[in-house]
Amino acid sequence: MKILFLGDVMGRAGRAAVTSHLPRLRDAWKLDFVVVNGENATGGMGLSEAHAKILLDAGADVVTLGDHAFDQKDMLAFIEKEQRIIRPMNYSKAAPGVGARVYNAPNGRKVLVAQVLGQVFMKRPFDDPFSALDAVLRQYPMGGQVAASLIDVHCEATSEKMATGHFCDGRASIVVGTHTHVPTSDAMILSGGTAYLTDAGMCGDYNSVIGMEKTEPLRRFITGMPKSRFTPAMEDATLSGLYVETDNLTGKATRVEMVRQGGRLQQAGPA
Repeated sequence: MKILFLGDVMGRAGRAAVTSHLPRLRDAWKLDFVVVNGENATGGMGLSEAHAKILLDAGADVVTLGDHAFDQKDMLAFIEKEQRIIRPMNYSKAAPGVGARVYNAPNGRKVLVAQVLGQVFMKRPFDDPFSALDAVLRQYPMGGQVAASLIDVHCEATSEKMATGHFCDGRASIVVGTHTHVPTSDAMILSGGTAYLTDAGMCGDYNSVIGMEKTEPLRRFITGMPKSRFTPAMEDATLSGLYVETDNLTGKATRVEMVRQGGRLQQAGPA
């Protein structure tokens, strides 16, 4: 299978990058399945129903969330009726929606998509992500009930993301990190056959401070004093993520490529 994962969509610029590039890439790269992290698509804080529909209409098969999952209150109800959106598995048990689901790809193959939140340096305590992942990967072994599986690891600490990758190695097709908005350059296939990337970066304007217009973050770093709210940067955005090809029998990764399309970053993608 040919699978594309896109990192955190950041505000209007990020949404524009998805709607501008994803339909073209879906055709040009003959993608079988696309997962997009929509965590910051609405003003940099959460995802609204309207903006979720924009990402889905642009070609996302599944949209994942993160620690800002319910910052937009209409998501509380929308996630219950829109099965193509998932929130982290180790969120509060009282939270609506689910954190893992098996989807039918357009080519008829089944794909498991799951998401967990990290615990290191995160503002709120969440349940153990490793036990949550262990349970779902035991239930849906790749090459068995599912043709491929993708895990979105929404974490602050690179060490926790890397540990999660090794924990899932040979059990998931793809483990990809989100949350920091800065793409790492360590895309690889681990020894057990799992495609891994510490952070997919963001779909957003990189002439910014992690997607926010520069003035207010700089003021706070320099003076230690806030003056106004952060606002998402609005210049030309880069689509950032990970492209993976998997074996149809085993579910293991056979190819991995960084994706950077449009905007300021050095361009990358499968040739």
